[in-house]
Amino acid sequence: MRVAFRTLGCKVNQVESEQLKEEFIRQGYEIVDYDREADIYIINTCTVTHTSDRKSRSAIRRAIRQQPGAVTVAIGCLAQVNPEQLEAIEGINLVVGNDQKENLPSIIRDYMATQPMTAEVYRGSFARDSGLKTVNYSRPHKRTRGFIKIQDGCENHCSYCIVPQARGPVRSKKPLQVLEEIERMLELGYREVVLTGIHTGLYAYDITDWDLSRLIQEIFEQIKGEYRIRLSSIEPLEVSRPLLDIMASESRLCRHLHIPLQSGSDRILKAMNRRYDRSYYRELLQRVQEQIPGIALTTDIMVGFPGEREGDFQQSLDLLKQLPVYDLHVFPYSLRRGTVAAEMDEQVDEAEKHRRSKILIELGKELKQRFINKLQGQTMQVLIEKKIGPHLYQGLSDNYVPVQVHSAKDITGQFITTTLRVDGIPLRVDNKS
Repeated sequence: MRVAFRTLGCKVNQVESEQLKEEFIRQGYEIVDYDREADIYIINTCTVTHTSDRKSRSAIRRAIRQQPGAVTVAIGCLAQVNPEQLEAIEGINLVVGNDQKENLPSIIRDYMATQPMTAEVYRGSFARDSGLKTVNYSRPHKRTRGFIKIQDGCENHCSYCIVPQARGPVRSKKPLQVLEEIERMLELGYREVVLTGIHTGLYAYDITDWDLSRLIQEIFEQIKGEYRIRLSSIEPLEVSRPLLDIMASESRLCRHLHIPLQSGSDRILKAMNRRYDRSYYRELLQRVQEQIPGIALTTDIMVGFPGEREGDFQQSLDLLKQLPVYDLHVFPYSLRRGTVAAEMDEQVDEAEKHRRSKILIELGKELKQRFINKLQGQTMQVLIEKKIGPHLYQGLSDNYVPVQVHSAKDITGQFITTTLRVDGIPLRVDNKS
C-alpha cells in the first residue's frame, strides 16, 4: 500500500514524520510524494498560530479531494489540542494526537480492518515516564544534514504559547539512544546532525546527572570522524558556560545558536512569562560573542503581543539594533485559545502587527548584511550540500552562512576549506578562487 505524508510546522514534526516513514517502510508500505495517488494520506499538523491551523485544514481537504477513497489521517499538534476541529472535516477518517503518534501504523491497520462509518479520534494524556523511541534509520538520503529529536515536551508555559498542551511534559531520549542514532546517520552518509527538540535546552531534565552539555561532550568523545553537530533553538536561561566552553574548543560543534528574545520590553517579557529581562539577554549575547568569535546568533521576535504599545515596540527595535544578531525570525502574535494571553486586554489589531513586522523584517535584512560583510577574506570550512549550476555548488558554513563554490568536480557532501569573498548579494557569500 502507498502512503503519502504532508508535514507542517517545526523541525520536530519533520523528524517525527521521517520516523513514521521508516516504520511504515519496515512494515511493507511504499512511501510516495504527497501529490501522487496514495492509499493513505497522513497530514502532520501544526497549531502554533491560526495560520498553521488554516494550512493544516487545507492540506487535509486537499488529500480528501485528490483521492476520496483513500484513508485520510490527521496527526500532530492540532490533532492533540483541537481534535474536534479536524473531526468535523467531511471525509476525514482518523485524528491521532501526539501522544498516540508512535502507534500510528497499528491504529491505521485496525481502522482499515473494521472500516467504521465515522471518523475516529485517538488522543490521551502524556506520561512523563513514557520515554522516547530510538529511530532505526535505514534509508540513505541525498541530503547532507539530518535531524535527531533528543527530547519532547515543554513546561515553561509562556503566556502566549499552546505548545505545553500540544506536547506535554519534558521527556528526554536516553544518551545511548542519541549516540546510536547519530552513528547510524553518519553511516548513511549524513555529514551534519542537528540536535532538535521542543525545548532542547532542557535535555536530560528528567535524567539524573546528565544535561545538554554533557551529552554533546559524550558525542565527541565516543564518535570519531569528520562530521559536525548543530543545535536547534535554545532558551536564554539554558545557554550554560559548559556549553559555551565546548563550542569554543570543539570545531565539530557549529558556531550557531538560535536564542529566542520575543520582546525587548521588560514589561512585555514579564507578561509573556519569559523569566529574563532585556539586560540579561543583551549581556548573554555579548558574552557569547566574546567567547566564540564569528558565531552566528539568530533570534525570534514577536510583535503585537497583547498590551504591546508603541513604546514597547521601540524598546524591541532599539535593543535589536544593539545586539550582535545575524538573523531575525519575526512573528506576529497569534491568539491561541487556552493560553493566558488569549484572555488579556489590549489585543493589538492586525494592521498594526503588520506594520511592526515590516519594520523588523527590514532591520533583519540590515543585520544580516552587516554580519556577512564581516566575513570578507575569512577562511572557513563549508559543507557542500547541493549542485546549483554548471560547476557551481552551494553549501553552509558552520556559522550558518550559505556559500557558493566553483568546482570542476562533484564536491557534494564534502567539507571544503575556502577563503570567502562577499559579492554584495544578501544572504550569499561567493568563493571564486
